[in-house]
Amino acid sequence: MTPSAHLDTFTIDRLPAPADMPELLFDLPSLQFPPRLNCASELLDRWVERGQGGRLCIQGHDRRWTYAELQAHANRIARVLVDELGLVPGNRVLLRGANSPWLAACWFGVVKAGGVAVGSMPMLRARELRGLIAKAEISHALCDARLADELAAAAADSPALKHMLHFNGGGAAGSLEARAASKPAAFTNVDTAATDPVLIAFTSGTTGVPKGTVHFHRDLMAACACWPQHVLRATADDVFIGSPPLAFTFGLGGLLLFPLAVGASTVLIEKASPDALLAATARFRASVCFTAPTAYRAMAALAPGHDLASLRKCVSAGEALPGPTRALWKEVTGIELIDGIGSTELLHIFISAPEHLARAGATGLPVPGYRACVLGDDGQELPAGEVGRLAVKGPTGCKYLADERQRQYVQNGWNLTGDAYRIGADGQFEYQARTDDMIVSGGYNIAGPEVEEALLLHPAVAECGVIGRADEARGQVVTAFVVLKAGVAGDAAMAQGLQDFVKQTIAPYKYPRQVVFRDSLPRTETGKLQRFRLRSEP
Repeated sequence: MTPSAHLDTFTIDRLPAPADMPELLFDLPSLQFPPRLNCASELLDRWVERGQGGRLCIQGHDRRWTYAELQAHANRIARVLVDELGLVPGNRVLLRGANSPWLAACWFGVVKAGGVAVGSMPMLRARELRGLIAKAEISHALCDARLADELAAAAADSPALKHMLHFNGGGAAGSLEARAASKPAAFTNVDTAATDPVLIAFTSGTTGVPKGTVHFHRDLMAACACWPQHVLRATADDVFIGSPPLAFTFGLGGLLLFPLAVGASTVLIEKASPDALLAATARFRASVCFTAPTAYRAMAALAPGHDLASLRKCVSAGEALPGPTRALWKEVTGIELIDGIGSTELLHIFISAPEHLARAGATGLPVPGYRACVLGDDGQELPAGEVGRLAVKGPTGCKYLADERQRQYVQNGWNLTGDAYRIGADGQFEYQARTDDMIVSGGYNIAGPEVEEALLLHPAVAECGVIGRADEARGQVVTAFVVLKAGVAGDAAMAQGLQDFVKQTIAPYKYPRQVVFRDSLPRTETGKLQRFRLRSEP
């Protein structure tokens, strides 16, 4: 195996045992990577080296950087991390902020310095940040100044986190921008191995306990070589835009890795509500859009008020795409949505279909470089038409950070995504449902038990159970069944109070949009909550 460049081997030491690793496939010529690889060199530096440094690379509402300018900012940030904060290859760096050019520069600065980038959703509270920091033993953090309070509260109880710098704070003295401005614009990237960890992306499982998924430099370049090349087929003249945060691998790929892999440009906007995303698409003349089905449905109603002539490709992922949403978007814009399913564990989309093969009710076919099948409970492959567990293999695969759940996700070399699928007569994969307790609402994955834990912190709550209920607009909505303590009234004011409490305890998007008060909850004789009975209620 190629020697690692990591001096801090924390992540490498906590990778799954070889027997628990997924089987990897490198069948395509584009997947033959050299043993030494730093993905910042491939995604950013090579364009400058080829004389393309003057090309537009990244835009925001107040910034417009070329490839050479982004490279210079990233190099200076890498120098701050190494020279002033003592970063050594392998250290984990928490990145906290809404989508912006500066957040992208921070990401590349970490990668260039040989660090391991750990994204975090902007809306996470101190309680959730503590879990990420502890799990990954994060030592450094680069945080948007406007989000500093929650991180500071988490850091107070996180002894491993010793170094924090803020950006997007107006360039105040001591800020990341101020320190970076004094550094040279040149930096020699750490000579990492292709199999050195570069990213820990956190995802919530059904228990709500964070799972850190580890990805190598090679993994990020493999993701760029598969779905974007064979399904999306974007060009260097495209302008990418979308709503998913860079902390999600859907957003990291679609709004940073994939555009830069082909020499295109990307637009990073902090607030990407449907109306704001449409307005930004018109303003920046974006041509490729990434967002969730619920957003496309909302955008369809607003689209006639915006100039979308530049838009030519629209990608839907994050939750199942309803047929009516596909039809509505095409009716309004004339654009056939590119659907796809991916996972944090495999980094990005592995089943999809180009526009000419798209059909309602089908996600698509395995992306070149990947294989997929549907397995029965006995682990055997099922014939077309039968519903079973989706299993996937490819050049990327699940590598949980020190987590026993690795053996649940990876079995016999296959990645079991937790989705129920069947294969149609035309060979396309048709989504049926989730096989676990994850609630997918508005493109966000929300673990019911995590919401339950937050509710139980409220002094009026005796018991609770949280499930997802079908919803036309959001796919599912978080629904909480609550048993209150004696003497507490279960009225509208209490429901609102519980919702506000959850918003203050965990990320606001996880709050229960429906609160149902009950005298008791269905449980087994051993006391386990029977969520299936809650789901069966009208």
